[in-house]
Amino acid sequence: MIDGDMQSFALTLNKFLEHAAKWHPEAEVVTARDDGGVDRITYRDLYARSVLVSAVLRDAGIGIGDRVATLAWNTRAHVEAWYAIMGIGAVCHTLNPRLTAAQLAAMASQSAARILVCSADLLPLARQIAAQTSTIERIFVIDAAQPVTTERAGAATVGGLESLIDAARGETERDIVWGDFAETAPSGLCFTSGTTGAPKGVTYTHRSSFLHTLRLLQTDGMAISGTDSVLTVVPMFHANAWGLPFALPAAGGKLVLPGRHADGASLARLIRSEGVTVGVGVPTIWLGLVEHVEANGGDLPSLKRIIVGGAPVPPALMERIERRLGVTVQTSWGMTELSPSGTVARPDDPARSGALSGRPAVGVDLMVADADGRPHPEQRETEGHLHVRGAAVVERYFGQTQPATDAAGWFATGDLARIDRAGNLMITGRAKDLIKSGGEWINPAEIEAVVGAIPEVSLAAVIGRPDPKWGERPVLLVEMLDAAALSDEALLAPLKGRVAPWWIPDEIIRLSAMPLAATGKIDKMRLRSEYGG
Repeated sequence: MIDGDMQSFALTLNKFLEHAAKWHPEAEVVTARDDGGVDRITYRDLYARSVLVSAVLRDAGIGIGDRVATLAWNTRAHVEAWYAIMGIGAVCHTLNPRLTAAQLAAMASQSAARILVCSADLLPLARQIAAQTSTIERIFVIDAAQPVTTERAGAATVGGLESLIDAARGETERDIVWGDFAETAPSGLCFTSGTTGAPKGVTYTHRSSFLHTLRLLQTDGMAISGTDSVLTVVPMFHANAWGLPFALPAAGGKLVLPGRHADGASLARLIRSEGVTVGVGVPTIWLGLVEHVEANGGDLPSLKRIIVGGAPVPPALMERIERRLGVTVQTSWGMTELSPSGTVARPDDPARSGALSGRPAVGVDLMVADADGRPHPEQRETEGHLHVRGAAVVERYFGQTQPATDAAGWFATGDLARIDRAGNLMITGRAKDLIKSGGEWINPAEIEAVVGAIPEVSLAAVIGRPDPKWGERPVLLVEMLDAAALSDEALLAPLKGRVAPWWIPDEIIRLSAMPLAATGKIDKMRLRSEYGG
């Protein structure tokens, strides 16, 4: 007797756009333009253009496993680049334009990216990155209002991608094949400060992101459907925009992209014009939208849900959003190492609140443990160090030989958490000192190293202080050799160009003596207690 069998169907990400082009050909991807209008394209045409971009990349020598960096906003052209890169088995390395050129160059050098795709307004930053790397050979410019002049940026050639797409038209019969590789092949690379503060690369595979996408479509997850119009404000350079550029084509829904403008007025205009039903982004984005609506009036009748993550939602802000916009706020928790979605709160959960992060979907498992990683005997209503494992959870960071998990496969998130009786996750703190501002991590150690190197500074420490808009903002505390030696401006000046602008502390507190713990280290627990607000 011969047993039956099932077809081999590789879980590669190109299948989402191929599915959309075949079964939802008229559904749209809409991008807000700088002039207030929109760029509109169907999935059928988006697929055709993405194949042409794949041809351009192949002609540039890009093949399976090669890294292609992107430095771009949430636009249709960026989505095309994503599918073009991943479709031929190359790796899409997203770069965060909020970081400095030196930080981004270090990441691009580590990934050995050969091509950098950048938005036109980010070309000056792209030039700086290329000048500080030895691997980038070409810079392809997208979203340009005018033709791009061919030039040099260090050893790299700069040119417009659109002209190369036009040259490739009619040549797709040159056997551009998508998905001709294993589902376990790498698809994306995103660097994060992680739980220790050191930049680490997280490599996504086609299989992991495919399974992650299926979780987003579940009813008790983000519940993305073909009838939805989803405004994806969460950046595409931030953990794959939470997987939405995969989920919307998979479901056949409308993918609405804000471009580089995420102010309240721009978002309100886009929500109204495109009948947006779901908005996704960090809490500060929706605060801006509420403030605009309150100041200018009007309603957003199509908007039904807002999914927030990246930072806790103050209860007053959650109530304000729901009351003024007439929507339901769904809180969530995740991290880059989780691809990134870990838990999502159900919109009808009676315990729903800004502090509640919801339950994990199938394929994600949570565990709270003691400081040594031993699971607590009672997993409910017990605070502990949060660990996670699953099909879309990091096993090993990019370029590292040691696993990021323990022997049982658990990844330590660096968060302190509690799971209630109903299985809802609540993040109660962080084991490390990282500061989360506007959904992005700030590493105090990097700020302390720069300020501590100033000759007039004896000791420097940075702590987070709660902020109603950003979640947390950094505060710099210093012990000076001479209290009158330097102004506040002089203390902050060395940080400019060394760290991202939004990392620079909002306040400086001068101490006559820095409190020290018994080990001789700066007592940050005491600093937080006395100055953390």
